[in-house]
Amino acid sequence: MRYHNITKDDMLNGDGLRVVLWLAGCSHHCRNCQNPVTWDPDGGLPFDEAAKAELFAELEKEYVTGVTFSGGDPLYERNRQELTELLREIRKTYPSKTIWLYTGYLWEDVRELELIPYLDVLVDGRFVEELKDNNLPWKGSSNQKVIDVKTTLALGKTVLYA
Repeated sequence: MRYHNITKDDMLNGDGLRVVLWLAGCSHHCRNCQNPVTWDPDGGLPFDEAAKAELFAELEKEYVTGVTFSGGDPLYERNRQELTELLREIRKTYPSKTIWLYTGYLWEDVRELELIPYLDVLVDGRFVEELKDNNLPWKGSSNQKVIDVKTTLALGKTVLYA
């Protein structure tokens, strides 16, 4: 797994004050994507122990609400196994922190992935330039859904995060 950046004290990519890990690799190539530099799965840096330590140091801070995974696409095929292991460790080490994930895939296509139960919120769907709306909280275009993963899994139907 490779990454481009770890953003600290972020208030734009999820609820509260967050740390954001921007992963490399995306096959969606949405028109006017905000981060096309992250599309290349071989771009960026290896997510090594030093990067993990930096991420965890941010999560140690009491005022940090949680972590957000974006990119690229965190669910790019090559990211999935290592990301699942990382999510498992974050959930175990920081059970009170929330975990958000942005993906161009639709909920219906990823809900069975092993990593899904570790998430609190999943923002799904490709960015669509024609549906762009800067007034929407936590998403770039109106086709995307901000899904409350825990409630959705418990009820067996998609529940949006409020």
